[in-house]
Amino acid sequence: MEYKNILHRNPNEGKNPDLIKEMFSKLAKRYDKANSILSFGVHHLWRKKLVKLSGAASGQKVLDCATGTGDLAIEFKKTVGNSGSVIGTDFCADMLAYAPDKSKEQGLDVTFEVADVMNLPYPDNTFDIVSISFGIRNVGNPIQAINEMSRVLKPGGRLMILEFGSVRMPLFAKLYQFYSTAILPKIGGLVTGQKQAYEYLQTSSAQFPYAEDFIVLMKQNSDLKNSRYFSLTGGIAYIYQAKKTIQH
Repeated sequence: MEYKNILHRNPNEGKNPDLIKEMFSKLAKRYDKANSILSFGVHHLWRKKLVKLSGAASGQKVLDCATGTGDLAIEFKKTVGNSGSVIGTDFCADMLAYAPDKSKEQGLDVTFEVADVMNLPYPDNTFDIVSISFGIRNVGNPIQAINEMSRVLKPGGRLMILEFGSVRMPLFAKLYQFYSTAILPKIGGLVTGQKQAYEYLQTSSAQFPYAEDFIVLMKQNSDLKNSRYFSLTGGIAYIYQAKKTIQH
């Protein structure tokens, strides 16, 4: 499969959803194993940080979009408890298929549903927190996805986004660039048999806006205020946070 046709330098341009879905379907079986190897397990710490920054509390309602195999949804459920609820959605059913067993193994009741972040099947003002991790750069239109997540967010609720960025420290940047371009696709290919997919994932990360540039995208939604970002592990990833305007 050739993934180069998915890539676009303009974040507003559409990506081919069928190619994206097919790519993740082929990665699904070994996706978790590859993530743990390639990130040395650090991606779990990033998700824990996001949950902490979200201010999630017992009894709240959370929606995690592009949940994949459910890691962030599961992390939220640990915080909101039995009195709270978490829905994890993904438009790739093959990825989502692994999520229910993962949550059950930890004794957690998380609802998983096939849904596209570009067109969420939930009423306005439903959730206290809406999140997406490592998915926003793969959607057809990031601004439309942000608008949809904002729509289903309650006034006063928080939008939380975790995505790869770019390392700014010169020496570390060179080391990470070598790892991400020369090593990561090879290891990802060995683990999953889908080297081209990891070449795409690396390239899409490098092309996608980050830090201040991504905040510009978030600010196009007038209902979202106090947008800010947090750099993780020297800029390898970023957490973005915004609060929905309280309606009067």
